[in-house]
Amino acid sequence: MRHFKSKYQLPIILIVFITGGLYSCINDTLQIAKQPTLSDYSVGEKWVWKYKGVTTEGQVRSEGEDTREVVIADGVLGMTIGNDTIPITDIVKPEESETPRYKWPLEVGKKWKYEKNWTSQDGTTGKQSQDVEVLSFKEVTVAAGTFMAFTIEYKGTVSNSRGYNAQTDEVWWYAPELKNFIKMTQTQDDFLYKEELKHYSKPNN
Repeated sequence: MRHFKSKYQLPIILIVFITGGLYSCINDTLQIAKQPTLSDYSVGEKWVWKYKGVTTEGQVRSEGEDTREVVIADGVLGMTIGNDTIPITDIVKPEESETPRYKWPLEVGKKWKYEKNWTSQDGTTGKQSQDVEVLSFKEVTVAAGTFMAFTIEYKGTVSNSRGYNAQTDEVWWYAPELKNFIKMTQTQDDFLYKEELKHYSKPNN
């Protein structure tokens, strides 16, 4: 769902709940979230996150805002991601991988393996491999407000063709109501990256 790039200097791709494309259909009794569909998105829907990456020595390596908005581009419903607009149909398309970023439907206690091979703009190749577990579903408060959210933990390693290899642990808080994550933290060696939703709005808000 949110394809978004790591703000750190290393060529590591963080595939966001991007932009993920998580949804929304929540069963209050069973606490299960199904994958979103095209009809779940509305033109004008907007998410704004604030992010910051700091080393253990206190050096700020990245800081700013990240915005996603649902728009109509060339007659197709899409989501703006940086300078690109991704069709919503691509965002909600089920993954065919046996080691996906998201294992639908989401529910507390669910576990799976996530693996991703990637290539950065400079040609560096790499791999991310993590064990995933949905830990809880409860109220979580961020700058944008308080929402019911799943806490999803990713623990594993990341490596690249330049010889880099590190432990990379992440926690994502995904809110079905917003079809997106509302908070995430990533620890990678001496670097800590955090992202938090500061604003969410629908066309009628």
